[in-house]
Amino acid sequence: MTIKKIFTEFDSISAKQWKQQIQFELKGADYNETLVWESPEGIKVKPFYHNDDTNVNLNANTSNVPFTIVQNIFVHDVKKSNARALDSLQRGAESVRFTIESESISIEELMQNLPLENVNYYFNLPFLSIEFSNKINDFASKNKANIFIQIDPIGQLVKDGNWFENLVKDFEKLNTITSKTTVPFLTISSGMYQNAGANIIQQLAYTLAQVNEYFNRISAMNQPITIEVAVGTNYFFEIAKLRALRILFNTLASEYNHNFDCHIIATPTKRNKTLYDYNVNMLRTTTECMSAILGGADAVANLPYDALYHKDNEFGDRISRNQLLILKHESYFDKVNNPADGTYYIETLTEQLAEKALELFKDIEKNGGLISQLIDGTIQRKINESAQKEQELFDSGKEVLLGTNKYPNKNDQMKNDLELYPFVKQNARKTLITPIIEKRLAEKVEQERLSQEQ
Repeated sequence: MTIKKIFTEFDSISAKQWKQQIQFELKGADYNETLVWESPEGIKVKPFYHNDDTNVNLNANTSNVPFTIVQNIFVHDVKKSNARALDSLQRGAESVRFTIESESISIEELMQNLPLENVNYYFNLPFLSIEFSNKINDFASKNKANIFIQIDPIGQLVKDGNWFENLVKDFEKLNTITSKTTVPFLTISSGMYQNAGANIIQQLAYTLAQVNEYFNRISAMNQPITIEVAVGTNYFFEIAKLRALRILFNTLASEYNHNFDCHIIATPTKRNKTLYDYNVNMLRTTTECMSAILGGADAVANLPYDALYHKDNEFGDRISRNQLLILKHESYFDKVNNPADGTYYIETLTEQLAEKALELFKDIEKNGGLISQLIDGTIQRKINESAQKEQELFDSGKEVLLGTNKYPNKNDQMKNDLELYPFVKQNARKTLITPIIEKRLAEKVEQERLSQEQ
């Protein structure tokens, strides 16, 4: 059988020829002013990319293992959480993330009858306990379970304003945990930077700086590091962000002879989610999950469309899980390794994001490192500046959220449907640093609309 190569019948067209044709079609309008736009990160985006002027030498290989679908479960009642985990796995989830707030929780009871083969379990711990970490590690060793403990003292400092105890004691405990456990235990909670309004360069640089703090302060990191990422709405930039993150992490890790790739868990951002016309949230999370998958996330935990204002519920969970099932089993997003490889636009974005983030990371390290800059307020000020710029774009209508600041449904009523408080909560207290506060773009508009409802 002879295979006919149809593309040899067409003459190749150079980048110069494309640009000449574009300039002709513009009828005198300025090429750069009309077609080149600049992102919040200072990256100039061209109208087309061509192999003639694309010279990218980055190795952005993504994971060879297909992404897994993660179900988030907040553990209140152990038996109910166990039953919910089992039900979720039977209905399409492939991994489970338990958030546990109490050391009194029985790991054996929580994991009773749950399948252990080929299923990852994440234990997200908003506290720091050597004893509890050992219990999880012992269970994993005894039952040959795939378990990730998620502990992040720097993330605690960033979000809460205080350490669990203090810098010295927190890292003493982390060093004890790393010497006694074989399961991965360290997580970088980088999603909070995105949800607070940091641009992509800042997100990457602060994440890298946080990793570097741990490498410097933990004597022997012999387990993979988990990185939680929030994925925003800028589709191609977010694909490039995850690719750049993996490159930057592996570059830094090699300097410490850390030979494990990072394990990336991606979740859609909360920043662009809305109360009104909330079904649009499903469209937003779908494209954000697509970016996460194409960018090479190892696991994706979708955000239910009603997560802002409803407590956990079966319908919201089912819809968010089904979005990922469609992407995996009907759209076949798990069948191609590194699908963005060779796309000139994404490759160029990846390189530019990585280079700019590395430059900012070096500046952070030159000025004392992440913890030092958190204490003096530099990181908070930079994020606030970026957040304000984005807020101004939203307030002026240049950044659009359909159903909220564009084509709102005036008859939409939400006041009687709020099970959760969907706005920034004020909690005045003494803290070591000013915490980094997550805030959605639509909060002010929504509060005004709620106040006007009958």
